[in-house]
Amino acid sequence: MMAEASDIRASAGATAWRPLLTALLATGLASCGGPPESSEQQLRAWVDRGHEAAENKDRGALVEMISPTYSDARGNSRDDIENLFRYYFLRAKKVGLLVSVDDIDIFDDTAAQVMLTVAMGATTDSVLGFNADAWEFELELEKAGDEWLLVSGRWNDVGNELR
Repeated sequence: MMAEASDIRASAGATAWRPLLTALLATGLASCGGPPESSEQQLRAWVDRGHEAAENKDRGALVEMISPTYSDARGNSRDDIENLFRYYFLRAKKVGLLVSVDDIDIFDDTAAQVMLTVAMGATTDSVLGFNADAWEFELELEKAGDEWLLVSGRWNDVGNELR
């Protein structure tokens, strides 16, 4: 009879753990995979990475987000855009951005146009000690493998025609 009571307790203990083990296994599997991010989610994450890199003045991370074949209507190449970052970051002691994604258009999950409004503020050595601007950007991106890369862009002060 002692053996039977011990077998019942062991069986009851094993039964009690099954739902917990099943839940843990299901949670582990769900966190490993999950549904893939949509192109829009990937593009918003791309914007967020750029935002963070700019505020950290991480020129290298920003340049990695630009296609080696970048060109725009102003005649800029990827190297020219890197030099614009270099100039801005050298002048600014601290950079702060407010970024608004105004529109995202996706074409066949391989190309996209992203419209942004960005308020930029920076502490500088200027007379006032700071600089603030608001810009609109129209960015053209292409998907290379699993990464979105900037291939062209137009921008200007808010309210002015993009060029």
